[in-house]
Amino acid sequence: MKPRRSRFNPKRKLKETVSAKERSALARTVKYGGNPEHKRNPGNFGLTPPADPRPHKTLCDDCGIFDQKIAESLLSEGAKKGMVSVQMKGELPQNIWAVTNDGYPVEAQLENRDQGTYHGYPMPETDPMRDEVLTRWAQSVADGDPDHAI
Repeated sequence: MKPRRSRFNPKRKLKETVSAKERSALARTVKYGGNPEHKRNPGNFGLTPPADPRPHKTLCDDCGIFDQKIAESLLSEGAKKGMVSVQMKGELPQNIWAVTNDGYPVEAQLENRDQGTYHGYPMPETDPMRDEVLTRWAQSVADGDPDHAI
């Protein structure tokens, strides 16, 4: 396997405006597929443990995401708030971001555009997108309207 040149993709950007209709449709479309490399207990997500886990992966468990229901809820909430990337793969955004109830920013990446499935992971503190995600999320919460177009 070829080593990564950069730890974070510098092309990731939050889309400035997403209409209420687009956000609603996206929230109904997206599904959580998951990646067992980001789980301490992959079985809680209906996933099979990896044969060769990579120890440097961030774990969803470390930010309070212990099962598929929580992960799906965050993915849907991120879509409803318009926390999506500018980069699209067909009709779906490459990334969707959310913040857990405990304030941890998470990133979901499209894994299968035909099925609309994403896998997600906590954003490391060294990720330059982390602060932007936290700021935009806080703004959408402060506005008091989960359907507010950001």
